[in-house]
Amino acid sequence: MVGETTTPAHTVRSYDQDLQRLRDMVARMGGLAERQVADATAALVRRDTELAEEVVRRDAQIDQLERDIEAFCVRLLALRQPMAQDLRLIVGAMRISHALERIGDYARNAAKRAIVLAGLPPIGSLNGFERMARLVQENLKGAMDALVHDDAARADEVWAADEPVDEIYNGIFREMLTHMMEDPRNITAATHLLFIAKNLERIGDHTTNIAEMVHYAVRGDTLPEDRPKADTSVSAVVRPPEG
Repeated sequence: MVGETTTPAHTVRSYDQDLQRLRDMVARMGGLAERQVADATAALVRRDTELAEEVVRRDAQIDQLERDIEAFCVRLLALRQPMAQDLRLIVGAMRISHALERIGDYARNAAKRAIVLAGLPPIGSLNGFERMARLVQENLKGAMDALVHDDAARADEVWAADEPVDEIYNGIFREMLTHMMEDPRNITAATHLLFIAKNLERIGDHTTNIAEMVHYAVRGDTLPEDRPKADTSVSAVVRPPEG
């Protein structure tokens, strides 16, 4: 730790406590983001408008935590003048909190669309959405665990684990377009479902970004830019049904 050689013991302990408090704040924010993703998906699957509205209301808690974390990091930078890994942790915490705030926004947006979908006739299966949400939640939990435990190896695992999320998204993308072509009455519901799937895919992207930040905070180097990625929706070709 910075300051162990010359800083009085009580100051070192308080510094350690500050850094631990920072980890706890970010971990709490990560836990809230995980819950938002889970509840937004549950609201979609169960057509539960009350739960969806609760997800929308709770987003303010995540926004406030981001502001609290940023203010605390600025205070640490000003008062502690951290070096090396401590500096990387503090800067990383600010960036991670911003990524978590964006994840909260995507979950809120999914919940808003779930409210609309609850009033429309259901189309197709939502199993892909449940699988996709479960994967991004597991990855987000892994990234936050890596932060709490300074575990770069766990962060690397999360960084490399986004490809299955993209593959599910590609499948949902094609399925929704097929529903639209089969019956124009499906277009409104399928469009909302496409946006929800894209929200989940973006949550997966932000989670891998968090893993990159954790790796840098712990190791001091960066992961390669060409992480595994399988989103092919931009070049998808969907053929109209035969007959």
